Amino acid sequence: MGRHLISSGGKWEETLGYSRAVVDGDWVFLAGTGGFEPGTGNVAESVLEQTEQCLANAAAALEQAGASLDDTVRIIVYLVDMDDFERVAPIFGRVFKTTRPANTTVASPALIDPRLKVEIEITAKKRP
Repeated sequence: MGRHLISSGGKWEETLGYSRAVVDGDWVFLAGTGGFEPGTGNVAESVLEQTEQCLANAAAALEQAGASLDDTVRIIVYLVDMDDFERVAPIFGRVFKTTRPANTTVASPALIDPRLKVEIEITAKKRP
């Protein structure tokens, strides 16, 4: 199993020279994923809606890589406002209830787009 690159076709991938996800053997490394609506680039104002969209976008990229959110072994959550932690934590608790990946949540003073309030990174390992 070699290295395989997953692209979303976003403008930043070519500009910054990165991939939405990199599959290396059984491992999938998902780049920071924001709550952009596919096709429109719209971003909801609510951090809760953005979090749900981040996870939907991550699930779509993982599917392209032959994995799913259930294969997640590590997640990093970036929040612009740490006061949002208690509001978004239950979403992650629901989605990862049985998987229970290692999780780090950090405050980030800003993300790539000023509309973004949350961004996530995921590392997954495909199961045989």
